[in-house]
Formats: sequence, C-alpha cells, structure tokens
Amino acid sequence: MAVWFTSILAIVVTLFTQVLGSGVFEIDLHHFQNTKGLLANGLSCSMTGCRTYFRVCLKNFQTVVSPGDCIFGKVTTPVLGIDSFSIQQDARLRLPLNFTWPGAFSLVIEARYSPAADRPEDTTNPEFLISSFAIQRQLGIGREWSHDVQRGTQTELRYSYRFICNEHYYGDTCSKICAPRDDHFGHYTCKPDGQLACLPGWKGEYCQEPICLEGCNERNANCTLPGECKCRKGWQGLFCDVCKLHPSCKHGTCIEPWQCTCKEGWGGIFCDQDLNYCTHHKPCANGATCMNTGQGSYTCTCMPGFTGVNCDLEVRECDSQPCRNEGHCLDSENGYRCVCPRGFEGTHCEHRMLTCADTPCFHGGNCRERDSGNTYICECPVGYTGLNCEKKVDKCTSLQCTNGGHCVIHGNLRLCSCRSGFTGQRCEININECARNPCANGSTCIDRINDYTCTCPTGYTGRHCDKLTDRCASQPCLNGGTCTTGDKGQPTCLCPAHYSGPQCQSDDVALLNTPSPNIGWESSDTLSLAAICLGVGLVAVLVFFCMVVVVIRRIKKQRSKEQDSETMNNLSKVDFQKENLISTLELKNTNKKVDLEVDCPREKSNHKHINHYHLDYKTSMGYNDELSFLDKDENCEKTIEEKKHLSRMYSERPECRISTICSSRDSMYQSVFVIAEEKHECIIATEV
Repeated sequence: MAVWFTSILAIVVTLFTQVLGSGVFEIDLHHFQNTKGLLANGLSCSMTGCRTYFRVCLKNFQTVVSPGDCIFGKVTTPVLGIDSFSIQQDARLRLPLNFTWPGAFSLVIEARYSPAADRPEDTTNPEFLISSFAIQRQLGIGREWSHDVQRGTQTELRYSYRFICNEHYYGDTCSKICAPRDDHFGHYTCKPDGQLACLPGWKGEYCQEPICLEGCNERNANCTLPGECKCRKGWQGLFCDVCKLHPSCKHGTCIEPWQCTCKEGWGGIFCDQDLNYCTHHKPCANGATCMNTGQGSYTCTCMPGFTGVNCDLEVRECDSQPCRNEGHCLDSENGYRCVCPRGFEGTHCEHRMLTCADTPCFHGGNCRERDSGNTYICECPVGYTGLNCEKKVDKCTSLQCTNGGHCVIHGNLRLCSCRSGFTGQRCEININECARNPCANGSTCIDRINDYTCTCPTGYTGRHCDKLTDRCASQPCLNGGTCTTGDKGQPTCLCPAHYSGPQCQSDDVALLNTPSPNIGWESSDTLSLAAICLGVGLVAVLVFFCMVVVVIRRIKKQRSKEQDSETMNNLSKVDFQKENLISTLELKNTNKKVDLEVDCPREKSNHKHINHYHLDYKTSMGYNDELSFLDKDENCEKTIEEKKHLSRMYSERPECRISTICSSRDSMYQSVFVIAEEKHECIIATEV
C-alpha cells in the first residue's frame, strides 16, 4: 500500500511541476549617471539634485514593449542616490515566479525623482520621470549574469540580470522538483540536473528498495535494510544458499528445501535404512579393504604384515628366521631387521666382511686393520686410488664432476661432460628452463632437471596452459540440459522447459506440487489477492448497475416531459415566449468597450468563459486576449422576476453590455445576443 501511495504521490508531483515552476528573476543595478541632473521633460529636479529611485517592471515578451500590467512582477527600490552614483550590491532586486520560465521576457526600468528623502507613495507620476529603458531578451536559466548598458538622452544605466531556480527546483524551466529525503518514501539526494541519486545501500526508481548483503541469494532471501540477508523458509546460511533437510531425514542431503537425498549406503524415504556396513562401520583396520557381502556381512583384504578377520593382528615376520649366519631378527613397524654377528653384513647377514687376511688391496697396496680387525684400509702405491687401490690415477681423478657428470680428457684439457639440464665447470649449475617463460595465460612455471612444469589457472590445461579446459566433458548438466563453455572456460547449463538451477537439477513442476511448510503462507497471499480482486469487481459491477438505473430513469422522465409538452396550448406557448423577449427600450449603446456578461444561471448554462492575460492591442500575437462562448443551453429559461431585474440593471448602468437570453427548446424564438464590436456600436441578433 505504501508503494502505491508513493507512486501516486510522485506522479501527482510530476504533473503539477510540469505546469508550475519555482524561480527568481534577479536584477543587479551597478551605476546610474544623470550628468545634468534633469528630468525627462528637461526641467531641473531641485537645487540639491535629483534624488533617484528605480521602478522595475517584468512582463511577457513583446516585439514592441508597451505600457501595461507587469505580468511577471514588479518592484520599486528606495532612493539610492542623487544624480550620478554607483549602487551597492545589497540593492539587488528579486522577482519570484511561480510558473514555468518561458525563456523570453520584456523588461522596463524607470529612473524616477523623489521630492523627499523617502520614496513617494505615488510612483507613477509622469512629471517625476527621469528616464525609462525597455528591452526584450531571450534568457536561459543559470547562475551567470548577463550584463547590459542602457543610454538615454542625458542618462546611462549599467546593470546585470539572470534567472535562477529556487532551492529543490531544477531543469531548463525550473519545473523539475527534487528534495533530498531519507525516510520510508525514499533515500536519495539530488543531482545537478534534478535526477535522483540514491544513498549508499538503496536502489529503485525512488531509492526505496534496499540493497541486500553482497552475495545474498535474491531467490532464497530478501531484506528490509541495506546489508541484510533474511532467509526464506527452507533456506539457511549467511547468504541463504544452503537448503534445509526434511525434519525426518537421517542420513541424506538436499539441493532444494525439504529434500532427503540419501548418502551412499543408506536408503528409505528418510534415509534411515543401512545398506552398506563397510561404509558406515568401517570394521577393517590397518588400511585393509572392506567388501560388503550382503545382509550386514563383510570381508577384509589385509595389507602385507597384517592378518585377522579385521586385519587387526600384526604378522611376526621373524618367526620365519630370515637372518643368516646366526644373525638376530628384530621386528619393526615396517617389517624386520637383522643384527649381524662379527664378520658378516647385509640385509640378512648373508655377506662375510673382508679383513686383511683376505688380501683385499690390489696393485701392491698395504692393508692395515681397524676397529679391532673388523675393518681395514688400503694404503695405495703411487698412481692408484680407491677403497682397494683398484683405480688408476689419471688427470680426471682430481676433477670431481657433480650431478652425474663425467670427466672427459681432450688432449691436455680435463672437461666435465654434463647431463642434460646441467652446466658449469663441474656441472654444478641447474639450467633454469623457466627463464624463457614457456607457460601461457598467467600460469606458474616450476623448474625441474632438464624439464619444467606449468601450473595452470582455472579454465586452462595442456603442457603450456594454452588450451581451454572442456568443463562440459563431465556432462554436468542434468535433465537434458545443454552445456556451453564461456570465454574463460566456465560451463553454463541451458535448461529445458520446467527445469532450473545451475545444473538444471530443479524440477519447477514438482516443486509446485510438493507440499512444504511455506505453501500455506503462499496460498494465504493468493487468497488475499483473490479477495481484493473480487471486492474491486463487485464494486465495479454495483457502480455500473447504478449508472444503468440512472440512465433508464432519465430516459423515462424525458419521454414523460415530451408527452406533456405535446398537450400544451400553442397560444400559451407564444405568450410565454413573448414574455421572455427584451424590449428594445431596455437596451442602450454607449459605444464603449465592455466585458461579456451571460445572464443565464450557472447551473443551467453551458457557457464557458476563458480569460488569459489582459494585454494592450500592441502586444504580440502570442499574448492576445481570448473570450469565447461555447455550447449555449437550449433549456435555459428566464422568470418574470429575472426579466425585471434585467431591466433595472440596464437602466442603472447605461452602457452597452453583451447579454444572452435563452429560451426553451420548443419556443419559436431563440436566444438573443447583444454583441459589442470595435465599430463602437451594438448589434442585436435574434435567431428565429
């Protein structure tokens, strides 16, 4: 209801301001010069000079400015100076207008003499006129001043003028109104052109609609204040984008409110029936794989190192005695390990350790025992190296190549031949394959050994992230929806009829037929709307019926009058008509221009009198007076007393007037018009 009231109020204000405006015509007088101190008639004002005041008249635009009414306004200043003087700025003149500014005007400024120190009461005495200036101008609305200088025979006046809009009025004619407000009917300020500028948090034609919290799902929520997000029934969450499950749903999910879509392993209407023992109970331990065998049974496939029905028993691998040569087996979390006796090594103590007794040193190397004979070291002769003096020393021996590089001798030079992806004197530098920016579309390059990897942003794929991801390959659209890919690879579903949602997952028809807690609320709104429409319809039918009854009664009444009129005596008709005639002795012409007067009563006459500005004959065509009579009433009758009053009126006011005397429909005499024309004579016209 408040929205209807706001809309109606806005329309009324808009229509009203199209006719009425609000602005001010301002005149700023700067300097007046009367060098000789004379009046317009050539006489001197006084011994002390001409005490001068100004009379300003603003009227409609005239091609030739003539005396007459100041239609737009007039103003008179106090005495501002003597003879020649400058005028202070506080003497600015303001002429307010309460209608639309037409854009053109005529201005008359008169400088007048005041015999006394104060302005005289009579400001129209022609003997006190010093000078008169008249201009016609086109003027737009704005705060800029238009400057002008008017010179007479012995005087000069400098002044400026402008037309500005009042507060809250805007537009080229000051007819657009805009008042800032922050209440129930709107929340806005006004732009320089008068358009509404909504306050932060509001939108709409009159800024009465709040902007909800950013991200708030408008389909599932609403708001009464900016920044709110009030969820409708069936929705929850900060942005009202999370559906509520059916109250009886146990192990299910939903996409729309009050749904119950069962999770894996659950069934039934409310997802309360257990169908998957492995999923819900997870009986298998230590990473074992559980398999349902039906009716709540299962089997566990154990990982290596575990056994049992639920794979909860750890296998003791040392029971198989994997250690050789009397090694000691120790169980560990990841298996087992062997603790070897002296003189043996290896995973299962399968290798016998070498000692100096085995002469392990080659090329005559000297063997020395360490750690009480458990280990040894070979002292190699000149030219050999290695653990057992098995390597011959060459130029590459002292050049240690890193990262898998090997030494190569070219003549007297020793060089490291590096693996692909490395460089440097010793192959110690990893070549940065990302230096040439191989990854496209803003992806991130990760350097590897002789290789690189591009981490692609969303929507791109490929080795160099130069291919758009086909998001439609997974067929995300349901219920026959068509998947399309946007510029950035984002999939969009085009849903068939009766389906909606990001993936066309919502069945609109099913939702309408599915009972939910909010159906009662929606139906109540529907019933309220139907009741309102029914009431309006009944009122309209009742009004139409009353109109039909009134029309029928009027028709019957008119027919009865026609039957009565047919039985009247013709002679009485003639006598009655003669009584309504005006004697020529009662009419007198004084050859003066007068206004039009209609003597028929207002309730019986259809005459309309249209009167605009009363201007002189020299006024332009656009401002001529109009006077018209429309649709004379044939049923208007005069009584004998009215006729006597008419006779007495003309005898008391002996001037020519324009009158109309209306007779009945069946009279043989028709209306009499007395017309005053420019020929200064009266014409009596009688239609028979």
